[in-house]
Amino acid sequence: MKSRTKPALRALPAAEVQISLPVQGVLRDVRHAFLGLCIDAGQKVLAALMESDRIALCGPKGVPDTQRRAVRGGSTAAQVVLGGQRIAVRRPRARSIADGELALPSFEWASSGDPLDAATMAAIAAGVSTRRYASTQEPVPAVHQPRAASKSAVSRRFVQLSQEQLAQWLARPIDELDLPVVMIDGIHFRDRVILLAIGIDAHGNKHVLGLREGSTEAARVVTSLLSDLIDRGLDAQRMRLWVIDGGKALRKAIVQTFGATAMIQRCQEHKRRNVLEHLPEDMHASVKRVLKDAWSASDADLGRRQLQRLATSMQAKHPGAVASLREGLEETLTVQDLGISGALYRTLRTTNPIENLNGSVARYCRNVKRWGDGQMVLRWVASALSDAAHRMRKLRGCSQMRSLLKALDARRPEAGSATLRKAA
Repeated sequence: MKSRTKPALRALPAAEVQISLPVQGVLRDVRHAFLGLCIDAGQKVLAALMESDRIALCGPKGVPDTQRRAVRGGSTAAQVVLGGQRIAVRRPRARSIADGELALPSFEWASSGDPLDAATMAAIAAGVSTRRYASTQEPVPAVHQPRAASKSAVSRRFVQLSQEQLAQWLARPIDELDLPVVMIDGIHFRDRVILLAIGIDAHGNKHVLGLREGSTEAARVVTSLLSDLIDRGLDAQRMRLWVIDGGKALRKAIVQTFGATAMIQRCQEHKRRNVLEHLPEDMHASVKRVLKDAWSASDADLGRRQLQRLATSMQAKHPGAVASLREGLEETLTVQDLGISGALYRTLRTTNPIENLNGSVARYCRNVKRWGDGQMVLRWVASALSDAAHRMRKLRGCSQMRSLLKALDARRPEAGSATLRKAA
């Protein structure tokens, strides 16, 4: 009894493919001949599939059909993707009586550029230069006319793909992300700087938000980056923690753009290095210990007093170190002042999360010996970020993010105003 729920199976005619074994080639070069044999087999199978598609469109060859809607049109030279390069094939043609050339599904699948694009980006991400790309591919016999693996072809393909990735990064909306933490840092490429911003959501996931190219980390460049983030959906009214290094331009632009909703955490590691640069070598160990104790204190007020005592003790002999310590001192204690401790505090007290990403970008771009214009730098950075985004882990201490959210909400200007009115 036939099933009413399953469609009837249609038997397809079997296609026979004859393959001649190149015995002499096998004896001379086993690997080369075997690859050629595989390509020959693949070409014949593809040819049989394409002919099957053409029969489905035009009907069997030599069989009259008054209802025929398409006719055969011979064949033409074409290329299909094989790994990271293209090889030549003959594509049978089918033409619609009314609409012209018809596509063959099997050829569309075999000639798709996606595998070729993916192979190119994977090779560059692995550190293969465009000059050596061809040497990483299997040696296809010359009779098959391998193409698209030369330095110029790979370079053109990478430029196009990286430009598409850059456009995606610059236009991607971020309005659906709730980002209580944002980190900003600069990546230096000789005389150019790429400002990079990453956001951390309420679950501890990291998101690359945007990038901006400039000659320096000037306030106008930072403001341009922040304005772009707001245009793409970053909530400017949300109370947020900004983790930055010691750059004054970064702080100025953030405060001017977000005002009272911005809480700034200066990177303690940058501050430690800046202070030690003003001190003799024999004082480094003792000062490091005091700074570590102050920034590890369970109470922000206690840490503040320890830093102030250190500054007072060095005032006479080392005024430069004292000036560096006192500049932005309060902002090195922001996360402590919010009551955050443990792994989350150790993560947010420095810019290490974004600097680790910067390191991934530097490794990705290590083969570039000469940088051109700013657009080239942006394209490479966007490609590096696209490659690194798949490997980004959750923020260390992410289980404590709820405590951070509560602490930030308690610092909202509206909450402070309501408390004052209630007390009055």
